[in-house]
Amino acid sequence: MSTYTEDVGEKLNDLLEKTYDAEKGFKKAADNVDNLALKSYFKRKAQERYDFGHELKSEIRAFGQDVDKGGSIAGSAHRTWMDVKALFSSENEESMLEEAIRGEKSAIDEYCEVINETSLPSSTKSILESQKNKIENGLSRIKTLEDLS
Repeated sequence: MSTYTEDVGEKLNDLLEKTYDAEKGFKKAADNVDNLALKSYFKRKAQERYDFGHELKSEIRAFGQDVDKGGSIAGSAHRTWMDVKALFSSENEESMLEEAIRGEKSAIDEYCEVINETSLPSSTKSILESQKNKIENGLSRIKTLEDLS
């Protein structure tokens, strides 16, 4: 059907870096909230992103592409979770929750952008759509947690 291009590999590696960032951000958020429902939510989301990362790495390797290792410390300025650091100093649960919502919306946009890549193999597209759907479902749940903070 379609070929796995170097461009697709790069896009998936970018998504993988952002997945690492989200995992780290959710772990940090879980460490900085007292509300048990929020703590549990952030821990679940960190584990989810960890799992996403392994799925993405396997898919990238399955098509003979190199996996970029590590996070995105030197990454682009618009990377979603880098802004979270400033919020942690205040340990404001509402701010962290709002940042998580913003990050999840951004992640959905990024997934949509990659999914719309015309040269995606069906297995890659299926994995990305599944992950995007989990993020969307989580976004619905996180909005209900806003009332708790």
